[in-house]
Amino acid sequence: MALRLILSLMLIVSFASCKKIWNSKNASQATGWKVDGKKTSGNKKQQAGPGLVFVEGGTFTMGKVEDDVMHDWNNTPSQQHVMSFYMDETEVTNFMYLEYLNWLKKVFPPTEENYKNIYQGALPDTLVWRNRLGYNETMTNNYLRHPAYANYPVVGVNWIQAVEFSKWRTERVNEALLEKKGYLKKNAKTNDVTAESNFNTETYLNSPTLAYGGNAEIVLPGRKGTKKTAKPGKDGKVIEPSNLYAQRSSGILLPEYRLPTEAEWEYAAAADVGQREFNIYKGQKKYPWTGSYTRSGKRQTKGDQLANFKQGNGDYGGIAGWSDDGADITNAVKSYPANDFGLYDMAGNVAEWVADVYRPIIDNEANDFNYFRGNQYTKNKIGKDGKIEVVTKDNIGFETLSNGKKVAISFPGQIIQVPVDSMDTYLRYNYDKSDNVNYRDGDKQSTIDFKNKADSESDTKKGKDESAMYNSPKNRATTDSLGNVVRKLDKSDKRTTLINNKVRVYKGGSWRDRAYWLDPAQRRYFPEDMATDYIGFRCAMSRVGSKSDKKKSARN
Repeated sequence: MALRLILSLMLIVSFASCKKIWNSKNASQATGWKVDGKKTSGNKKQQAGPGLVFVEGGTFTMGKVEDDVMHDWNNTPSQQHVMSFYMDETEVTNFMYLEYLNWLKKVFPPTEENYKNIYQGALPDTLVWRNRLGYNETMTNNYLRHPAYANYPVVGVNWIQAVEFSKWRTERVNEALLEKKGYLKKNAKTNDVTAESNFNTETYLNSPTLAYGGNAEIVLPGRKGTKKTAKPGKDGKVIEPSNLYAQRSSGILLPEYRLPTEAEWEYAAAADVGQREFNIYKGQKKYPWTGSYTRSGKRQTKGDQLANFKQGNGDYGGIAGWSDDGADITNAVKSYPANDFGLYDMAGNVAEWVADVYRPIIDNEANDFNYFRGNQYTKNKIGKDGKIEVVTKDNIGFETLSNGKKVAISFPGQIIQVPVDSMDTYLRYNYDKSDNVNYRDGDKQSTIDFKNKADSESDTKKGKDESAMYNSPKNRATTDSLGNVVRKLDKSDKRTTLINNKVRVYKGGSWRDRAYWLDPAQRRYFPEDMATDYIGFRCAMSRVGSKSDKKKSARN
């Protein structure tokens, strides 16, 4: 017995010594070699970006509504699973959007020919407030810029503008993080930034010396620009230090801000986490808050409206006084209680853009994990010299909207993106082309497909016979050789739908909507290049690493 005890102790000591050897500082657990970096094991949790709250992912029934008066099969329930992510605590406000506009105006002066359309293209359409039989000039003139509306949700922003704001926000947040850690010159983001010398996250990660236009005084090699002096090895050769710049593996930079997917938005708005009591699930909620009514049932706030919405014909807020919801149009963010995820105004105030291209149904047979329709895969453009190519002031990318307005979609300093090609998709089973918007819906692989008649006699003569799922209007705006915008209005009487690949989903009821639309599962669509006075947006960010911030254990 004593012999067995001694052998057991020896084994424990030997295992402990092995663990000590292979877990020594900078030692690889795979090879035991000494590797670069301060730490080689352990998880570094992602920090929430400015304005974001954590939404733990899970399973839910997407599209389950209590009322479906339209009976249009637009909300066929399907079980979906959403990964954990972060979402803006509130809708993007006028103050936040004005910060974006002021940055654009400073960095890309509208007085310069190359940049004249950048600032104008980002401006919200303040004329959305006008109505033929209503006096709304007060909002037209004041809503965006007057400080009284600073904390109100921005409106008049189309889907494309919302996407570009999200990209801009990514760069500014990561720029500030790198400056804080000493990888960028202090205050360069305000004092030294120009159109040709600014920061882009992907450019920095792929080729740090190209960030800020290659200005080595701003992009510092090593923290605070101090790199260790190279020391000769045993053979006398000098080994230059590596990893001078922050990398994705440094854990400093955050994933991109973006629009939430429809599944993410609906999951976050429903906040079914509040329906759990230990391991018992109490059922579906009608609204983002508990219960089937729009007024609070709590003793302290009993009778208070939980959102601002149109309560009836000619009733946008209720009778002035106790029963009023406090708003006739939008209201300041955080004016109403948050849901169980800590998110404000997931019903009422403004409806919100999400990332998805609209289709009448959700194809859960193809995918039930992080569902999203709208993937268009791209890759970095590589020049003949084998290096990435970046946008310059001479090849800024613009998209001309159907109304003739130009919106910048690529800026100097960004890496030029090109669609993935057959070389990238060869022998893949998960995708086979760059544009997957029409997957299983209207493309040649679809079982539901029809031939549209050619738009004109000239098309017929040319042999054009378009194949498409949705026969929608084709309003176009182009720029001629002189730079003039030419608008072409589709006057065809053969169109059968407004749905196409350029319409996006928006979710949530707004100040203009009846309570019916406050249900998180309700869904509508609108052209991506058009704006209204009742659609705004908020940003999301993917969660990397663990699903939960807390360790879970079974309870009863």
